[in-house]
Amino acid sequence: MRKTMDGMRSCCLTIAGSDSGGNAGVQADLRTFHAYSLHGCTVFTALTAQNPNGVYAIEQIPADFVAAQLDAVLGTYKIAALKTGMLGSAEVVYAVAEKIKGYGAIAKVVDPVMIATSGAPLAGEETRQAMEKVLLPLATLITPNIPEAEVLAGIQIRTLDDMRRAAKYLHGKFGAAVLIKGGHQARNASEAEDILFDGVEYSSFVLPWIEKPVSTHGTGCTLSAAIASELALGRSLKEAVKGAKEYVHKAISNSYLVGVDCGVLK
Repeated sequence: MRKTMDGMRSCCLTIAGSDSGGNAGVQADLRTFHAYSLHGCTVFTALTAQNPNGVYAIEQIPADFVAAQLDAVLGTYKIAALKTGMLGSAEVVYAVAEKIKGYGAIAKVVDPVMIATSGAPLAGEETRQAMEKVLLPLATLITPNIPEAEVLAGIQIRTLDDMRRAAKYLHGKFGAAVLIKGGHQARNASEAEDILFDGVEYSSFVLPWIEKPVSTHGTGCTLSAAIASELALGRSLKEAVKGAKEYVHKAISNSYLVGVDCGVLK
């Protein structure tokens, strides 16, 4: 565990929604932070009633209460890195951006949870516009999946060259490093490849596609939480992405059943 010069241990913060099944969201993030031996702080943006079969209800947390949670942890805990997940509304996006913009030393991993890999929308147009205007420009790294990258960049992504082009465009637009997650494309291939552009060079991260895993629910949340954890421990961005991708690959490989048709990453 990394300690700062004043002897305090580093913490990670998740700003995201809950998952009552414990697979994704804040619960997945805390599990990941703890696996890295980091203390995890939480800011809840939404409560969900869900399991691996679907989301049955969502209760949005008011923006002022999200802001109050941020006030309670920022500046009090030694937060070295944070990650955002599902934010749910434009009002919450603005509240989060306003609170974190003054903490430049904190590494910020923004998972723009807008579109599921299935193509299902997870955020409305107003929320997306708010993210583009005030949150993504604050990010150290943004981690869109391919459907999200297509919306943010305004291009179709069919090839690795398309992924590189989109990553470079998004870096120019928001000033953040960009990791485009290509994992869902690997369903028709033998490998899962992600593309990182840090403003200077491209890096490719490739691992074998796992056949018939017990669970993949929460992999996006887990990846962004693992990257934040790696950054909190002092890794470079490229090292952090590599280590996080390996962590998620192992978690999928070791996933196990905890109920009828309910698996969880390990």
